[in-house]
Amino acid sequence: MNRPSSALASAALLLAAVLATPRAAADDGPGGPSAGRLASAQTAAQAAQAQVEAVETQLIAAQSAEAATNVRVESAVEAYNGAVVAQQKAAAQAAATSVAARGADAAERGAREMVGALAAQQYREGGPPQLAGLAGLLAARDPHAAELATEAAQGVAQQAQSALRQAVATATQAARADTAAQQANTAAAAATAKVAAARTAAQLQLAAQQAQVAVLDAQHTALLEGLADAQRVALQLTEAHAQALAAQAAKLAALAAPAKQQATPPPPPSGPGDVHSVLAFARAALGLPYVWGGAGPQNYDCSGLTMRAWERAGVELPHYAADQYQQSHPVTYRQLQPGDLVFWSHDGSPQGIFHVALFTGDDTVIEAPRTGDVVKTASLWIMGTPAFYARP
Repeated sequence: MNRPSSALASAALLLAAVLATPRAAADDGPGGPSAGRLASAQTAAQAAQAQVEAVETQLIAAQSAEAATNVRVESAVEAYNGAVVAQQKAAAQAAATSVAARGADAAERGAREMVGALAAQQYREGGPPQLAGLAGLLAARDPHAAELATEAAQGVAQQAQSALRQAVATATQAARADTAAQQANTAAAAATAKVAAARTAAQLQLAAQQAQVAVLDAQHTALLEGLADAQRVALQLTEAHAQALAAQAAKLAALAAPAKQQATPPPPPSGPGDVHSVLAFARAALGLPYVWGGAGPQNYDCSGLTMRAWERAGVELPHYAADQYQQSHPVTYRQLQPGDLVFWSHDGSPQGIFHVALFTGDDTVIEAPRTGDVVKTASLWIMGTPAFYARP
């Protein structure tokens, strides 16, 4: 049995003993329960209160650690999203350079075959086939025909050799470009694998912390129930002991029932023009679960929700919070309008952006916050002061 549960059991046993004590005349006088019985009940209540406070301290620390880990998870998820986008670009570039390299190789082979055929023709006939008729004509009309035919054949050979050199140079350049693109693609794949491993590790750590929070929360609930019982018994005995002091008993009863205040929520803001469809889409997603990499229609992550919302207004955004900021127009806090994007960064730089939400006006946002949560409306300051604001 852990420490809070053990202490709670001890407090419960003490309460049971207090309640089971016979109200004998020697123990209880005309004024109600004896001072000893009242002291025992108060001691039990104080012990229960101390345990509640101890577990509350642990719970607050665990929740704080969970929130910090969630920021790291969000950063890891967005880093993975960015790596996937970069890998897709690198793969596309590698595919294009591979096609270009194959085409250049084919052109080089054709040039080599042409030069080879020309060389063989010149060897057999003293000139290429296309010059045979011209050579004969020149020989019949001019004593210098042979010399002119030779010069013409040499000119054709030089052009063929020039074409071959150009083809070889093009093929070499294409091969180098293809090699560089393939290396970049391999590096991008390795980077993606690395950030995927980091994302998995962060997710496992977050799951462990969430489990710890759940255990502490269950203990906290049980201790609160024990504290309520202890306080109820102590209050009953105190009221019985001080029954003659009706005014004081009424005061104690009032203190035991804390007032509950309900704040009237501000009216929901509305966005102008095409922004109306953006906000309508985000509000329709309220309550859907957060899932890493989710882009609808049944689940979302932070950048997946904003991407799909602005898609309704005809604006294409990438599934990557940092790129969404780069492709939008920066605004200030005073310039914020419903539908604008709000970004948080772990280091204050655009590259450090780990979370994005949709501004709805009146210092509120709609966000897909984290694993275990759902798309919901939250305060603009839910994660502290945002690092950036932008309008797609």
